[in-house]
Amino acid sequence: MTDLAYLSALDVASAIRGKRLSSSEYMAQQLARITAQDKALHSVVTLASDSAMAEASVADERVRKGLPLGPLHGVPFALKDIIDAQGLHTTAHSKILADNVATCDATVTTRIKSAGGILIGKLATHEFAFGGPSFDLPWPPARNPWDTTKFTGGSSSGSGAAIAAGFVPLALGSDTGGSVRNPASLCGIVGMKPTYGRVSRRGLIPLAFSLDHIGPMTRT
Repeated sequence: MTDLAYLSALDVASAIRGKRLSSSEYMAQQLARITAQDKALHSVVTLASDSAMAEASVADERVRKGLPLGPLHGVPFALKDIIDAQGLHTTAHSKILADNVATCDATVTTRIKSAGGILIGKLATHEFAFGGPSFDLPWPPARNPWDTTKFTGGSSSGSGAAIAAGFVPLALGSDTGGSVRNPASLCGIVGMKPTYGRVSRRGLIPLAFSLDHIGPMTRT
């Protein structure tokens, strides 16, 4: 098996379902990788270590019983920090929302969880998903894993950095004027801007409701 950190989401899911890899072991490795390396990248705003490990243990038990939830069973994913996840902060990378805790999941969060995905954390963005990197906010801007003196592209900056760095195999970003596509191109990963309205925006802090798209960001 190649380096676990750089497996695709579907390869991780296949290995977990096939009992060649446990979700708990993989999750522990990814959390350790984030803790060790994100000090230089600043891609993660909120790390949900305890809940992720607890859910990974449940995922392993379901595999032992032959009851995987879906195509992403046991796979970690992360969210741009303008997308709600119940019980976690949704800050939009702004001090204005630094204490804002989501009371329910966004529809996209629910959908990925229902497919077996496990939320590992919330990822950096530009403030309210607009503008560029800023150094006067509570969290520094994400840096490009290929060269930390360089920018990741925006505004799904943390999503691009986290995938390129091998922190998660799957993340969600949002695209209003290029905010999925730009960090995907600058970080050497894949991002998709879906057809407008195809993906629910319920639970997303909007930039422009008439133009916002939530889209997947992956390694392949």
